[in-house]
Amino acid sequence: MAELAPTSAGISIVTGPSPQVVFLTHESWLRTVVRSRLNESEAVEDVMQNIALAIVRQRRALAEINRITSWLYQIAIRQVLMHRRSTGRRRRLQNSIAAQRAGQTSVSNSLDNMLACESQQIVQKALDDLNDLDRQVLMLKYSEGWSYREMAKHLGVREDTIEYRLLRARKNLRRLLRPLDEERE
Repeated sequence: MAELAPTSAGISIVTGPSPQVVFLTHESWLRTVVRSRLNESEAVEDVMQNIALAIVRQRRALAEINRITSWLYQIAIRQVLMHRRSTGRRRRLQNSIAAQRAGQTSVSNSLDNMLACESQQIVQKALDDLNDLDRQVLMLKYSEGWSYREMAKHLGVREDTIEYRLLRARKNLRRLLRPLDEERE
């Protein structure tokens, strides 16, 4: 599956198959895998686009992959799971907003909501005060639900580096929250 590509010096180097060819060759069975795990046709199209993007992002690794179908299957499953997670978060948020709009909250729930909102504002202010790397690591972990492996791959570092960065980011966030929490009292 590897191809020879001539360089300007006349030397041929081995390159992998193009991401487009890989995607188009395997699109049919990938679509079946995705469709079997999702019930919405629009969602299937979204996940297929994400699979294509994942293949393009990892195009340098294509030449070194021995079992392309296994690799593509893992990508498809990962993209389906990521879609389900984001859909679940969106649905919970929509349900929460709908419940608030419907006036289903009692006086005590209103007080709880007010306190929760105030706490959320305090955390948001502290997040805004963090450096970009700490904020990014915390958001990927806690807002997006990414694993250490996904974060390491995305940021181009090792997993133990992610663990250290998360530890440092949490410590910095706690340090920033202390004065804000004291202001609130």
